[in-house]
Amino acid sequence: MDHVPMSMCTQHPDNAQVPNWVKDSVIQGDDEIHEAYLAYSLYGCHEVMWDFEGKDVDIYVVRKLLSRYPPDFFRKHVIGRDVYLTLRLPNPWAETTEKKLFSQALELVPTAYDIAREFYGDDNVNGVFQVILPLTSRAEELIFTYRYYERVVAGKAFMELLPGVKVMDVLGSVKPGTIDVIPLIEDLDSMLGGIGKIIIGYWKAIRPSYLRVFIARSDPAMNYGLVPAVLMAKIALSKSLSIGRELGLEVYPIIGVGPTPFRGGT
Repeated sequence: MDHVPMSMCTQHPDNAQVPNWVKDSVIQGDDEIHEAYLAYSLYGCHEVMWDFEGKDVDIYVVRKLLSRYPPDFFRKHVIGRDVYLTLRLPNPWAETTEKKLFSQALELVPTAYDIAREFYGDDNVNGVFQVILPLTSRAEELIFTYRYYERVVAGKAFMELLPGVKVMDVLGSVKPGTIDVIPLIEDLDSMLGGIGKIIIGYWKAIRPSYLRVFIARSDPAMNYGLVPAVLMAKIALSKSLSIGRELGLEVYPIIGVGPTPFRGGT
């Protein structure tokens, strides 16, 4: 599957010390943009997770990547085709104080499309089209996310705000028309019993051509212990693959990995 990267970098995970390219003691602002570029160009990662969950984040990341760094790199490594920027949204059902950031994050998607289209001169480059929903516990959360983008973010282009004047007449078309939603499964009940209901419910409502499923490791290790977290992840991995085969759906599960003890070893 073309849209399934082989490797992902999160934002500054588990650094032993502050990198030498950081301006201050905390990696933030333009340093995060530079970190994303290094993930692609130096470390060879296919995907960078751009995290809106519980932190400030630059919504102009695609524009800055394409304008500040050597254009030859991104012409050879097309964003949305060769390298990927995947948004991690706040979950509005679980993180109520930041629920409005859910909509703000999704508005980055069509902006990234316009910037990528201008840079590449290609209407078929989506730029950003995949989002991660953390703390997913029900299929309805994924369905809402998909339909919110489809009907509110992209769908507003067809709204007529003045007689004979639609939103698209002023702001232009809103693309892509849909997004891929990735559940991040993090709690015991969802991993052991609920993952099947999540996958099946989302598949019945949306009928995606494929589904990426993220299985957490670090938070379960802190919440339930290291050994239970390993077992939970393996069970969730097995169940997601088995359900995909039953549905005839290509399921691509990934378990979070990183330094031991919390993320390594699975």
